[in-house]
Amino acid sequence: MKKFNLFKEIIIVNKQELIKAINSSKTFGINIKGEIVFEPYADKEILIFSGKLFPKNLNALNVSKQLSLPEIFGRNYQIVEDEDRVLIKAFSNWQELIRLNMPRASYDDTTGDGVDKFSNPELEDIGWKATDFEINYRAIVEHLEENCDGTLLCIEQEEPSYQFSGLGFFTDDKDTKEVMYNYCQNIIRKMIEEDPIYTKDNLDEDEEESAKFFKVI
Repeated sequence: MKKFNLFKEIIIVNKQELIKAINSSKTFGINIKGEIVFEPYADKEILIFSGKLFPKNLNALNVSKQLSLPEIFGRNYQIVEDEDRVLIKAFSNWQELIRLNMPRASYDDTTGDGVDKFSNPELEDIGWKATDFEINYRAIVEHLEENCDGTLLCIEQEEPSYQFSGLGFFTDDKDTKEVMYNYCQNIIRKMIEEDPIYTKDNLDEDEEESAKFFKVI
């Protein structure tokens, strides 16, 4: 998976397309590729903005005053206009972006508790059954992040103290399922073969059910 660190990334948007979307008075989004998209958003779409924007100040004392793009987007976005491009930094709006992208994310790693669930039911089923053999979600997620295609939308910084929050988006759930299943299967098979605590005769009912699920007994 590739990290998209909002502390570092600058999203580049075509200025004319952005102005057109604003003037449409429709709800639109800007994804991490800088593309303008409209509802309904695609599955796994990762957005740095979604909403309606208004090019004019609606204050009765300032009727019809045209606002600049930084004024339109507000203080949670850093906006720079560069000829036909608009450069956007969105890290200040991280809390809102969690809410915005959560419905399409594969997993949530934004809390101190870490990952505790996969949004895809088949992935969640594998993860849940693996816990019977003390394979935790953190280990699974680290393996998937190294071996699957996708994007980790995050804020990550080293100074003044390390900070990380992220939402993971797998590109292909079918491929991810295969990688995840094989990873857990190999660990459980090795445990049953080498760890005396987990020999076939010592498995409890839940462990036996999980071992059959992973086809190791």
